[in-house]
Amino acid sequence: MEDRWLSVDEIAGHLGIKRDTVYKWVGERGMPGHKIGRLWKFNKGAVDEWVRSGGARDARENPKSDAS
Repeated sequence: MEDRWLSVDEIAGHLGIKRDTVYKWVGERGMPGHKIGRLWKFNKGAVDEWVRSGGARDARENPKSDAS
């Protein structure tokens, strides 16, 4: 199994999103990645797990109700 780090463009393509969204998710939603110099690198498995655990979910998609 290939275990290489993916670039912003590669992880964006894998997820089907734009590269600007990758940067936004890193900054605002804690998407797992590592900055090496000026470049961001991503472990595909870690990002997939982050997505599965709900990290990419928009908070507005499932608003929590305070009413019981």
